[in-house]
Amino acid sequence: MTTTLPATFRELSPDEAHALLRAHDVGRIAYTWHGQVDIEPVHYVYDEGAIYVRTSVGAKLLTLRHSPWVAFEVDEVHGRHAWRSVVAHGTVYELRPEGTPADRRAYERALALLRAQDPDALTPADPAPWRTVLVQLSVDHLRGRAAHAVPAVRAG
Repeated sequence: MTTTLPATFRELSPDEAHALLRAHDVGRIAYTWHGQVDIEPVHYVYDEGAIYVRTSVGAKLLTLRHSPWVAFEVDEVHGRHAWRSVVAHGTVYELRPEGTPADRRAYERALALLRAQDPDALTPADPAPWRTVLVQLSVDHLRGRAAHAVPAVRAG
């Protein structure tokens, strides 16, 4: 008969948390406006302490323009007691292709990172042409947790 030992939970090291963010490309962004909390899945790229997202004009973007403080979560789940999760807190900034030289460089850098993931992004062949807005989530705080349970074999 096979049983499972009790689950253990631990904090991820900063290196593990960064690696988990780099390993995935879909996460959830949580934001609030006038006491209402919403959470939406988004495609993203993580690089050097920032999360880059493509989105479209709509309620989420309007909310983020007025209340840019968000939480962002990525999970890797293999079972009930076999998972890792990272939550990042920070501020979202809309990136624009015009503006100061620094603004243009930030936009071009984000676009290059997103095109490394999806080469057709913001081209005529774009599979999601309505997602025209690039945003950067500057991570202020990052916390990761993991659960693990070890199967134990018992003679029965």
